[in-house]
Amino acid sequence: MDILDYTVIFVYLTGMLVLGFLLRKQSSKQDYFLGGRELGWKPLTLSIMATQLSAVSFISAPAFVGFREGGGLIWLSYELAVPLAMLLLLGTVLPTLYKSGVVSIYAYLENRFSVSTRLCISAVFQFSRAFSTGIMIYALSIILQGTMGITPWQAVLLIGVVTLLYSLQGGMKAVVYGDAVQMVIIILGTLVCAYVGMTQLGGFDRFLQLVPSDRLTAVNFSSLGFSGDSFGFFPMVLGGIILYASYYGCDQSEAQRALSAKSDKELRKMMFANGIFRFPITLLYCASGLIVGTLAFSDAEFLAQIPTDNPDWLMPIFILNYLPHGVIGLLVVAILAAAMSSLSSAINSLTAVSVEDFKRLYSRFNKDTLDENSHLRIARIIGVAWGVITLVLSLNAGAIAPTVIEAINKVGSVFFGPVLAVFLLGILSVRVQSLDVNIGLVAGVGTNIMLAFFVPTVFWFWWNAIGFCVASVMALLLSRRHTKAFSKTTATPNNRIKHHSVLTRSIAFLLIGYFILLVAICWFIPAYLG
Repeated sequence: MDILDYTVIFVYLTGMLVLGFLLRKQSSKQDYFLGGRELGWKPLTLSIMATQLSAVSFISAPAFVGFREGGGLIWLSYELAVPLAMLLLLGTVLPTLYKSGVVSIYAYLENRFSVSTRLCISAVFQFSRAFSTGIMIYALSIILQGTMGITPWQAVLLIGVVTLLYSLQGGMKAVVYGDAVQMVIIILGTLVCAYVGMTQLGGFDRFLQLVPSDRLTAVNFSSLGFSGDSFGFFPMVLGGIILYASYYGCDQSEAQRALSAKSDKELRKMMFANGIFRFPITLLYCASGLIVGTLAFSDAEFLAQIPTDNPDWLMPIFILNYLPHGVIGLLVVAILAAAMSSLSSAINSLTAVSVEDFKRLYSRFNKDTLDENSHLRIARIIGVAWGVITLVLSLNAGAIAPTVIEAINKVGSVFFGPVLAVFLLGILSVRVQSLDVNIGLVAGVGTNIMLAFFVPTVFWFWWNAIGFCVASVMALLLSRRHTKAFSKTTATPNNRIKHHSVLTRSIAFLLIGYFILLVAICWFIPAYLG
């Protein structure tokens, strides 16, 4: 890298700090955590995709497709469940949470069940989100070490300090608008990599001659995921529906954006847009990985620089070897943007949950109420604490899967199913009570942990569905001991769902049709490229 690259990076980081400064005025926790509920669907859609399609996706998805042994376009099967998950959320979880007016979605569980349920789910979220974010930043610190010539801890500080400053200053508005800018940069950076890689290969026809045929399979109906096999259609779709529904609807880091929408109409537009536009962006990531991976296998010098045990180095080494100065700086900015997007979202959501839980415990032991200024001061202190914890975890995180993108999803799959079960039972059932879902949650997570350690032949994507089923069945069986229906909410869950299902029915056929279209596209990719 030269002075031009560092200038690009400096301008970008300065701009993010200015953004946080301009959006620094908040008068209440609604302003800080939910942007005053004034945000439209367009920036929210970019923000929600920037957080999920993060630095790990920018780096690790192409590595899985283009270089990982046993990888390839089969990763696209991971995206097939998104439209169906959005449909499930729009008909159940998100409208109910939005109408409840909560800041922490786990406060809804306290209103529906008890404080013990809220604290159990909150603890699960905080542990899994902090750990996953630590893995993510760990990966980025290694990548930035290679591209910028700095040590891992220097890369962690570079990412962490700037992100903390702009997110703590501007709250949710800074996070959302910062994410929107970063999503645009990430897409542009991926397009540049795909174009330069294709040019180096000698054009599309040459690419078709060189691309390994075993990497073109995008959907596999024969792999069921119970015999040590993996990435089959059924575990990816059935487990994926649970994974995505839980992530977007029951994970504070993503659901907080839904709660920030200025109306339920904007909320529906945001989730529908996410269901439609995620696949094209992921397809772009995968295409760039396939192109760059093909280039690596055709260039012995390039191939020799990639560690055999770490496919995630594919894109950083390509950036350094094949892109001109200035563009290298832009791509490093894209990596920083993606990392900062994920870290800022994690900090804001972890802080929201911690502050609301703190307030709940404070009110149980102290009759005095906290004013809004106290809320904001505590929020910023806790935000700094979570930022430090996450960055410390990132310095000590290790790989638990061939690529980082698999590791993060693997960790989440232990918890996603049981958590979704708790929320759906709270919304759909009037009989299930607090102790029922608490035991169901523990049983679901415990089952997944046992599968992880003792039954390695079960593909980890199935953990989402298995944990969901175990938690749901256990809670429903326990609820049979109650002689009458029970609900702490003022309106029955079924009435709320009926009302919102009517509102989302008009887009149901579009999402289902889009799912069928995506399966067809994945099915015909090998025939087209082969």
